[in-house]
Amino acid sequence: MATVLSVSGSPSPTSRTTRLLRLVDARLEERGHRVVPFEVRSLPAHALLSGDVGHPELAAALELFAEADGVVIGTPVYKAAYSGLLKTLLDVLPQYALRDKAVLPLATGGSTAHVLAVDYALRPVLSSMGADHITQGWFVLDRHITVREDGSTVVERETEVLLRPVVDAFGAALERRAAPALAS
Repeated sequence: MATVLSVSGSPSPTSRTTRLLRLVDARLEERGHRVVPFEVRSLPAHALLSGDVGHPELAAALELFAEADGVVIGTPVYKAAYSGLLKTLLDVLPQYALRDKAVLPLATGGSTAHVLAVDYALRPVLSSMGADHITQGWFVLDRHITVREDGSTVVERETEVLLRPVVDAFGAALERRAAPALAS
């Protein structure tokens, strides 16, 4: 099956965005895909901010994008847009880093006022980077993602019901893209 790079653009070590992504990752793995989790905040700030693509950790991150068949991009919404941390990474990537890839944009935020950030802020950038197929994105309210005492993540039932077909559509897009390669 496909290799999926699951990118968290959250600067927070206790990120609900990252927790949501790990749930999505599990769903994609259930479908047989290989998922590579990646947190932008793990990159050295100086290398990222200076665009030092020769830095070993930044070069390795760029290679993860090159090797992926699909990319899940998760971001918290700040000031009605995706995170500055994610923006910095997207700026460092090659112009067409998403060419020939399926992309699933996801966002989290504190208010439904930010629900359009996926379509009006993130999707145009992903499209400009050559994404072959951007599936329907999804916005999840922070308060719908909770952490249990044992550290596990729970998504509100209604959110889970609505998110599942979005993730499944992305998985199906990956599988359709892989089918011609498997046939030859």
